[in-house]
Amino acid sequence: MTTRLRRTLVTVAEVREAAETLLEPVPDGPDLDGLSAALIRLAVHASVCTLDPAGIDDAVCRALDAGATPEQVQETLVLVSALGVHTLMEGTRRLSAILRERGTPAAPIDEERAGLRSRLHGDDPYWADFDREIPGFLDALLEHSPDAYQAFFAYCALPWRSGTVRGRLKELIAMACDATPTHRYLPGVRLHLANAVRLGAGRIAVRRALDIAAAAPSHPGVPAAECDGRVRAGCPHPVPLI
Repeated sequence: MTTRLRRTLVTVAEVREAAETLLEPVPDGPDLDGLSAALIRLAVHASVCTLDPAGIDDAVCRALDAGATPEQVQETLVLVSALGVHTLMEGTRRLSAILRERGTPAAPIDEERAGLRSRLHGDDPYWADFDREIPGFLDALLEHSPDAYQAFFAYCALPWRSGTVRGRLKELIAMACDATPTHRYLPGVRLHLANAVRLGAGRIAVRRALDIAAAAPSHPGVPAAECDGRVRAGCPHPVPLI
């Protein structure tokens, strides 16, 4: 085995330390409003790495009570559902590296693939920042599967097209989901934190989002439909506020 494949443990404390380092030059700014905090809480409970059914029920009710529209709740869920793309990010670039080691590299960037990259990726500074945090992924995905490359861009764009949740909050939501104790995806934390700050988030709001993320439970498992019954009526609030 090469050292590239060595396991590395990223702790919750290291995620927070990395975030605090990036926040050093950032002004305090205002705290999260109640609606923003409620949507972030919904996101971390609905994240595939937490997937807490009772917590989702409670968080949806809290978000609606805080003034969220059904469209904002659904947009938050669509945004968070893209967390599964981290499988592509980590798996695809490692596949490319292993194939190169074995002397069987992926297909070259031909004219068709180059056209896709120019159209979907281009010189957008967002994707330049993305490539710095997750180096090699976009090219590897394009090399191995142009169809998946196009689907990646199309799906990630969905919650940005509807725009019922403002961009700054979307970035805080994504950052919080990446920072949960059961995920700890440091490249995403760094990328989305930087984007949130660029869009006007201050230290207090970022720290509050990280606190909400840190309180997310471990994945409790999801019972089968016949055991779980219908979604309960009403909106009791068993989960304590942060």
